[in-house]
Amino acid sequence: MTPRLSIQPEPFDVAAEIAALTAELGGRAGAVVSFTGLCRDEDGRLAALELEHYPGMAEAEIGRVLDEAARRWPLQGAVAIHRHGLVRPGEGIVLVLAASAHRTAAFEAASFLMDYLKTRAPFWKREHRADGTLGGWVEAMEHDAAAAARW
Repeated sequence: MTPRLSIQPEPFDVAAEIAALTAELGGRAGAVVSFTGLCRDEDGRLAALELEHYPGMAEAEIGRVLDEAARRWPLQGAVAIHRHGLVRPGEGIVLVLAASAHRTAAFEAASFLMDYLKTRAPFWKREHRADGTLGGWVEAMEHDAAAAARW
């Protein structure tokens, strides 16, 4: 299995990504689990999130997490796509796909991937508010660290 990852400014098409992965697997997978993380409007106060990353470092870390998932679960395929730049409410920020012969491995691998992407991938988020002001950088959430600690 060769996992696929992309860090990109443009939106991704969830259905197209699932179709590409299942076509690549040619019927070997019995389950594909997807997770799409979306930008929220925070009750109307957020116009966009600005996501920054360290090119090269972010790809290496996400690749390491994908490889770790492949060692832990019998995956046939895995995809991680993460946006950078300005992301508007309702748009996807991150997409994770995990494909396996059976659903349990696919669900667990997708959950593992998201927990680790939230805590280890070198991305920073800054709020652009609907009133035109620039917010601060979003702090890491304690519950995200707790979720990653279970693995």
